[in-house]
Amino acid sequence: MVNKIEHIGIAVKNMDEANILFEKLLGVASYKTETVETEKVVTSFFQTGANKIELLMATDPESPIAKFLEKKGEGIHHIAFDVEDIFAEMERLKKEGFELINDIPRKGADNKLVVFLYPKSTNGVLIELCQEIR
Repeated sequence: MVNKIEHIGIAVKNMDEANILFEKLLGVASYKTETVETEKVVTSFFQTGANKIELLMATDPESPIAKFLEKKGEGIHHIAFDVEDIFAEMERLKKEGFELINDIPRKGADNKLVVFLYPKSTNGVLIELCQEIR
């Protein structure tokens, strides 16, 4: 079962410019910047109350974010949901007919295990499941 929306991921071309824009927009500074080598991406997190925004910038032209930017331009990339047990949730969703992009959770940004669902099985929205690494 999903606990809450963990964050909304936004693909950006220039992290410095995007950080300035979102700092002005949200009235808070980014609390964390992190490179995720496995995804070939740099992330920057903003938090306002219980809500988080993750900015994503490609570090390699072959990364999923670079390909997304080529195809769709800057904008919302994914919605991430916080789950208590990512493995149980993966099994539950597979039984419900959803298609997983990765069968094994990977270490993502912000101390999370992550797995993604194919947008074709979620009305065109890339969904990320996140579980805090304990």
